[in-house]
Amino acid sequence: MDLRACPCFVAVAEELHFGRAAARLGLAQPPLSQRIKALEAEIGARLFARTSRSVALTPAGEAFWREARLVLDGAARAAETARRVAQGLAGRLTVGFVNPAMDAFLSVVLADFRRQAPEVELVLREMSSREQMAALATGRLEAGFLRHVGQDVPGAAVTVVSREPYILALPAGHGLAGRRRVALADLDGQPLIFPPRAGAPSPRPAIEAVLDRVGASVVVAQEAASKFTMLSLVAAGVGLAFLPASVRVWRRAGVVCRELSPGLPPVELAVAVPAGRENAAVSRLVALAVRAGGVSQ
Repeated sequence: MDLRACPCFVAVAEELHFGRAAARLGLAQPPLSQRIKALEAEIGARLFARTSRSVALTPAGEAFWREARLVLDGAARAAETARRVAQGLAGRLTVGFVNPAMDAFLSVVLADFRRQAPEVELVLREMSSREQMAALATGRLEAGFLRHVGQDVPGAAVTVVSREPYILALPAGHGLAGRRRVALADLDGQPLIFPPRAGAPSPRPAIEAVLDRVGASVVVAQEAASKFTMLSLVAAGVGLAFLPASVRVWRRAGVVCRELSPGLPPVELAVAVPAGRENAAVSRLVALAVRAGGVSQ
């Protein structure tokens, strides 16, 4: 059935006058009458009882009117939904993130996004950077906020949104805890807590290379993937840990954080989105992240 006939039918059904219905639709009366006749022929039933003085709905016309209005209302809703999705104001986004992104900028970004686009359903998944890269490649994520150490993300466009320095987490009673800033060379022989070398992407090789250049021998006391585990191990006196400066939002009893002398690479966090796939809601989210992260592009 040609859905363009539905507005014609509804106009006649509401006006019960072909001339007024034609004027309402911006049509001449003969083409309108032809469309109604063609619709009746297609359905196989008379929809209007016509006389020279009146137009009335037949029982079949009454039934068709009820359904036709539902069709038109549904079409209007579908068109409005499509417009809002195209504007980034509706739809559904599945977004991956590493926890440091949430500390550094993402909690602020999500609050701003929800204020701007409250009808967009956000599905948030905490995932490692490696897991996000795989999920982006298979279309299971619309965006991923991950640790960036210069790696390519196949099939995705990557934008660095945050850079922050490392700080040193120490047990409160440690000999270096009294300093405002700790020199990297002073970490020679100190027990350190590192993320696993097998993690991808891992900042560990770059940190070890810098320590080697300043003459600080690396002693790995423990490996831990989570910053929360690292903080707990520091509190237990197991060792010292390099952590992003934004970790200061978490106050762990028995742990103090100190600045480090320059030399270590910054902690970079980036957003990756599938390349070549237009999504206004994702673009809105990325723009908010770039603004909050403060990295000039």
